[in-house]
Amino acid sequence: ENREAMLNSKSNRLTEALEEADRLFDKVCCAREAALDAQFLVLASNIGKEKANELHSEMSAFDSIAFAEDLLTFMGINRTEVEETDDSEDVPGGFLPSDAWQTMGEEASKYFRRAPTFHYMMGSFKSEPPVPKQRIDRQRKANRGKAEPAMPAQLKKMEESHQEGTEKEVERILRILQTHFEDDPDTPISFFDFVVDPDSFAHTVENMFHVSFLIRDGLAKIRLDEDELPIIEPTKPSGREEEDSRAGARNQVVISLNQREWK
Repeated sequence: ENREAMLNSKSNRLTEALEEADRLFDKVCCAREAALDAQFLVLASNIGKEKANELHSEMSAFDSIAFAEDLLTFMGINRTEVEETDDSEDVPGGFLPSDAWQTMGEEASKYFRRAPTFHYMMGSFKSEPPVPKQRIDRQRKANRGKAEPAMPAQLKKMEESHQEGTEKEVERILRILQTHFEDDPDTPISFFDFVVDPDSFAHTVENMFHVSFLIRDGLAKIRLDEDELPIIEPTKPSGREEEDSRAGARNQVVISLNQREWK
């Protein structure tokens, strides 16, 4: 509640809270109270970190330009001579004397008694090749002569039943579509009215999944009406072979649907 007041650099509210917590901790006798003290420690640490980040140090910041000026002065540059010879194009050695870097090196060598030792950041490099995994090679050789393990009968039965269930559901949806279209062939069937289940989002997704098989196999097609809304209709049996011959012309799209759009 007093977070903003504690973050103020001129406020001692955080220190007062810590001192009060120290006094209260002497009376702790239950585990829950100790847990509250630990939770307070986390909050106080976070507030202290934020308060430290907001503090501005009064120390002078490093000025790279001033450092360069001091370095050039130490290396022997003469600003007066530079200004006088500024108009001349041929200045021997540039702006610095010929022994400028030597002077800099002699001064720097006083602070480096010895060269730094060389070490690897990620450890030394091992040039030995990796040891081949003989056990894996023997396993592969032993399995070459064996036939693939048979799938358990129960699992195979489950996979077959799932595939058969999908095919039956696709056939059922196709019969429903054909029935609606036969009753009123001039009235287009809205794709969303056909697949959306108002009471179940999961069932709606399953319907769209099963209808996609009809589109893939050329048993139905989706097009846009005058209002640019998708409508679905079964393909004519007479044009089935033509549709199969033009299977490459069919387009495949992905529809995104979340629960908010479904509602």
